[in-house]
Amino acid sequence: MRLTRRNIVKSIGATGLAIASGRVGATSSQTLDVAVVGAGVFGSWTAWHLRKRGLKVALYDAYGPGNVRSSSGGESRVIRLSYGGDPLYSSMALESLGYWKALSDRQSTPIFYPTGVLWFSPERDQYMQRSLAWLEEQKISHRSGNAEWLGKNWPQIRFDANDVGFIEEDTGGLIANRAVQATVRDAGLKPVIAHVGPPRSGQVGGFELPDGQRARKLVYALGPWLGNLFPETLGERLSVTRQEVFYFGPPDGDDRFAAGNFPVWADFNGGDIVYGLPDIEGRGFKIAFDRHGPAIDPNSLEREPSSEGISMARAFIANRFPALADAPLVQARVCQYTNTSNGDFLIDWLPGNSDILVIGGGSGHGFKHGPAVGKRAAELLVSGSAQTEPRFSLATKGVNADRQVY
Repeated sequence: MRLTRRNIVKSIGATGLAIASGRVGATSSQTLDVAVVGAGVFGSWTAWHLRKRGLKVALYDAYGPGNVRSSSGGESRVIRLSYGGDPLYSSMALESLGYWKALSDRQSTPIFYPTGVLWFSPERDQYMQRSLAWLEEQKISHRSGNAEWLGKNWPQIRFDANDVGFIEEDTGGLIANRAVQATVRDAGLKPVIAHVGPPRSGQVGGFELPDGQRARKLVYALGPWLGNLFPETLGERLSVTRQEVFYFGPPDGDDRFAAGNFPVWADFNGGDIVYGLPDIEGRGFKIAFDRHGPAIDPNSLEREPSSEGISMARAFIANRFPALADAPLVQARVCQYTNTSNGDFLIDWLPGNSDILVIGGGSGHGFKHGPAVGKRAAELLVSGSAQTEPRFSLATKGVNADRQVY
């Protein structure tokens, strides 16, 4: 939907437009058009898009943007375009890439590193074949080849004889916590550090907020806490799992695994998807297994890595990256996935209330999509439309895990 002044007036009324334009009296100025609860990547980009449309917005978070407990905290994330040919997520990733690049260009310290993303797998992997076909159809810059080609270009990796691969040349890595904080600053927002609970029933004239403000509409983008806040509606439809990531230190004097010399990578061999990032800003060589861990509560999660996880990471590195076989573990992080049943995001109105939008279910692949998710959410809030993308609707979220999106 094309966003115009007329659409904004229709959605929030003349008073809301006056607030967005600054033409209000003292009493009206205390009412926000939208309060966004949750300053992770989905919430911050939603607030960013709303601010760019001229709405009066405030952003709330219990711990602050990009904090270490959040799913949007930590050191780094992958931004890639390949989704097995899925046009929805590939297109959203491409749109988001433009926003991330532009935001990074406005910073004194980069948040995006254009390392490229290298994919490799056995030659008949259908996901890989569909991904490569999409890149070719969209004329996205990439290169591809067989195991010999892979080994010639990336001798740091031990490839199997039947491996094939391709590299997306314009994608790479994002510095996660810095990226979220940059989004908030770029929107001109100063987040309110406060706990915001569920809305009270029967509120009239706007929703009350902890700092005394009121808002006509609410957005809850709470990541792993979303199901806790709305247990009856979302509790069984969102599962939160424990995930471990590891950073290993390359040998001294060896820059072969540093950003600029080595890409982000994804290995589709052996059942699990294993991925990682080069050594960016001296943070270490990252490795993670993209499979769901045990269910957890984000409030009580102990964030110490397991010995089993460390051993599994070491075994994988010894096989694929022999030069790092004896590399020390320099850092580890325990975070969480907030999963929907099928891996599709949740962007929909809370049942029975067309003034409350819920956003979540990043399902381990959501960070890169922050700009596009925020744009879709802002369009719903401005237009007042009851229709969201069907794949993002609450109605399509089941209670049994059947992951379809990777």
